Amino acid sequence: MTKIALLLIFIAYLLTGCVAFNKSQSPVSIYDFGMQHAQTTKPILQQSLQHRKSLLIADATAPSWLDNNAIHYRLLYQNPTQSYTYASSRWLASPAALLTQQIRNRIVASTSEQVIKDNSTAKADYVLHIELEEFTQLFDTTDASHIVIGLRISLVERNTRKLLAQKDLSITEKTSTADAAGAVSALSSASNQLINELVDWLTAELSNVRP
Repeated sequence: MTKIALLLIFIAYLLTGCVAFNKSQSPVSIYDFGMQHAQTTKPILQQSLQHRKSLLIADATAPSWLDNNAIHYRLLYQNPTQSYTYASSRWLASPAALLTQQIRNRIVASTSEQVIKDNSTAKADYVLHIELEEFTQLFDTTDASHIVIGLRISLVERNTRKLLAQKDLSITEKTSTADAAGAVSALSSASNQLINELVDWLTAELSNVRP
């Protein structure tokens, strides 16, 4: 066999291997929370400009294991202390970043407060801190799961740095399917409910501190 023939066989082998490798790779599904809508139908009360307060909504923080765009799950029936992530599904951004944007949008749409997202743009009267503590799918069995979300929110007076109020919010919800798509759907729905609770709490607390 000539050197040219051997070379052609080698090239054909490489091409075949590349095709097989590409076929074995599964496409990655990218998710966000979708279109979020306030569930409350309460009218927004317009306040006079002199009573309106400016609110800085700080970027939500998360523990290091959750500060990424992976979709996390645990197998409670097997090893509840071990955390896993889906290989072919992930968030568009970290859950903390997605929540931050949704919370800002909801507060703007549902209240008359002046929302600030950056200290450099304007001075705020109050700061809302958000800590994402849990955002996980939990498998009770191989074909049944639920999600859990945990938040801690703190309202701080910016000038004095006084903690005015703090609250822990949590929610669980069953998934429609025991897979990544089911986790995303349930986490998105539950996040929407938690944000409604957050806005109601924030509105009440700010009304208590008005002069």
